[in-house]
Amino acid sequence: MDEDVIPILRVGEAEAAVKWYELLGFTVQWEHRAEPGSPAFVEIARGDVRLFLSEHDHDAQPGTAIYLRVHDVDAVAAEFGVTARNRRWTREVELRDPDGNRVRVGMPID
Repeated sequence: MDEDVIPILRVGEAEAAVKWYELLGFTVQWEHRAEPGSPAFVEIARGDVRLFLSEHDHDAQPGTAIYLRVHDVDAVAAEFGVTARNRRWTREVELRDPDGNRVRVGMPID
């Protein structure tokens, strides 16, 4: 097994968060609830990139920031109706998920 890091993002409603992250190309890998009606814990993936979305209060603070490196940031920007901007080292856009988590999406500038 390869070692990796999987960020945990706090979400208020996993189903709404999943729909938003699907716009970024993520798909649900699995969902866990200790019992029906209890908080959800969901793994989503986009290629080799994985995130955990948690409705559990103690797992993460709302407003967390993550950086997603992609091959085509302009396609992502178009999906959300925003414009990517060039910086010295990257072309990127900053998005906010339904729970206020910041998702910076970028690609290196050659």
